[in-house]
Amino acid sequence: MEKWLVISDTHDNIPMLKKLPGIIESYGITHIFHAGDFIAPFVMPYLLFKGIEFIGVFGNNDGERLFMLEKSQGKVKIGPIEIETPYGKVFLMHEPYALNAAVKSRLYSFVFYGHTHKVDIRKDGEVLVVNPGEYCGYLTGLSTVAIVDPETKEVELIEVGHVDR
Repeated sequence: MEKWLVISDTHDNIPMLKKLPGIIESYGITHIFHAGDFIAPFVMPYLLFKGIEFIGVFGNNDGERLFMLEKSQGKVKIGPIEIETPYGKVFLMHEPYALNAAVKSRLYSFVFYGHTHKVDIRKDGEVLVVNPGEYCGYLTGLSTVAIVDPETKEVELIEVGHVDR
């Protein structure tokens, strides 16, 4: 049984990233989808875990892209990207420029995005749309991720912690 973690806008918040292993273990995470704004390549070891599939896209604030590509073992790509899964296609992007078109196209079962730092979890017909909010907590003061059951399309928003702003 797969469980997906959707995360975005980590913005180099290492103390929060150190909490990820506990979330991964508690929820039995099999895949991580990162919707961009890692910021620097040195965060990649906090996001890559043995036995867990990782897929990410660059955000508008990501620098050192060549080194990020190397540190991510090629798993961070220029978005938006499509990912084939046994549960349908995933459309993964950072900025939601193609959000409405991707949802309305009905080509995708899942549309994941970030950038806005605002939680957006909804179904539009058969399409599950997820923006998990910000993991860094810098704008809202709250660090969040979404746990997705791809089989049922049920989503649980996890409040990881509060961040001093």
